[in-house]
Amino acid sequence: MISSHDQLAILAALPHSFEETIRPHLPAASALAPCALSTLQLNIGKRCNQSCRHCHVGASPLRTETMSREIMDDCLQVIAATDEIKTVDITGGAPEMNDNFSYLVQACKNLGKHVIDRCNLTILEEPGYGHLGAFLAEQGVEIMASLPYFRKSYTDRQRGAGVFEKSIRALQKLNRLGYGTELPLNLIYNPSGIYLSSSQALLESEFRNNLKEAYGIDFNHLYCINNLPLDGFLQALLKLDKLTPYMDMLKTAFNPCTLDGLMCRYQLSVSYDGYLYDCDFNQMLDLKIMPAPHIREFSLDRIMSRKIRTMNHCFGCTAGSGSSCGGELVLKKGVLT
Repeated sequence: MISSHDQLAILAALPHSFEETIRPHLPAASALAPCALSTLQLNIGKRCNQSCRHCHVGASPLRTETMSREIMDDCLQVIAATDEIKTVDITGGAPEMNDNFSYLVQACKNLGKHVIDRCNLTILEEPGYGHLGAFLAEQGVEIMASLPYFRKSYTDRQRGAGVFEKSIRALQKLNRLGYGTELPLNLIYNPSGIYLSSSQALLESEFRNNLKEAYGIDFNHLYCINNLPLDGFLQALLKLDKLTPYMDMLKTAFNPCTLDGLMCRYQLSVSYDGYLYDCDFNQMLDLKIMPAPHIREFSLDRIMSRKIRTMNHCFGCTAGSGSSCGGELVLKKGVLT
C-alpha cells in the first residue's frame, strides 16, 4: 500500500496538468465549482472480505479502520437537517462489515432518503452476513454490485479464486428477493487492464445476455468506471512502468463534455473518521475540502462556495464518455442519483 502523501507526490511529478487542461472549458473561474449537493457518500470502513488488486481504497480483511456510531450520528444529523441531500451512498471496503451498517441504513430510510449500498456480492455469502440481502430488500435499498465480468476466469483473476461463483450465487439470491425486477440492482464494471472501458451500452447488453442465458440473472443497469491511478492500480502501473503511458492515454481521451456531470459537483464524500472530501478518490489522497473539513463543521453555504480540489488523477473521470460512481457522464448531465 502506498501512502496518500507518496501517491500525491507521484501524481504531482507527472508531466500533465489537469488544472491547465480544464481551464479553457470553465466559464469564469480557474477551478471547478459545485453545482448542488444531492448525494452524501459515506465510506464507513476499509475492512473487506476481499483483497482486489485494482482497489483504489486498499481495502482488505486486514484493515481495521471503521466509522464509529458517534461519527454516523454526526452524519445523520447533517442528513436530517439538509433537505438538498436526497441520496445516501454507503461504501467501503465492504460497508456491510461495519457493526452499525444496519443501524445506518434504517436511520437514513427513516429520514426519507434514497439509500445505495455498494456491495461486493461475496460478502452476502460469508458467515454472519447471509441475512443482509433480505434486510436490504425490506428497506428498499438500491444495490450497486461489483462484478468484474460475466466469465469466471476474468473475475477470479482480478478478485481471487472462487469470487465469481460466490457472486453468481449472491445475485441469484438477490433476484429471488425481487432485486433486478421490483428493486434496483445495478452492476459495476472496472476494466482490469490499462485501458478505458468499452461502450457502457454495449457492455450492458453483453452482461445482460450472458448472465441471463447462463445463470438466469436479471439486473437493471451496468455502470462502467474507469480505473484511476490510485493505490492498488497505481502500484500495478508503477511495477509495469506504465504510469506515464496510462496518463497520456487519459489526457488524450479528455472530453470537456464530461465536466458538467462530474460527481464532485453534486456530491460530498465522508471518510470513516468524519472528514469531508470532494469525492471518494480525493479521500484516498487525503485531499480534504477547504474550509470546514469535518462533518461536525458542516455548513451548506460553505460547501457550495468551496473550490473543488483537483489533481492529475481527475483525468480518469473526464476520459472518453466520462466516469463516476454512477457510470458514464456524457449522456447523464445534471444531478447524478
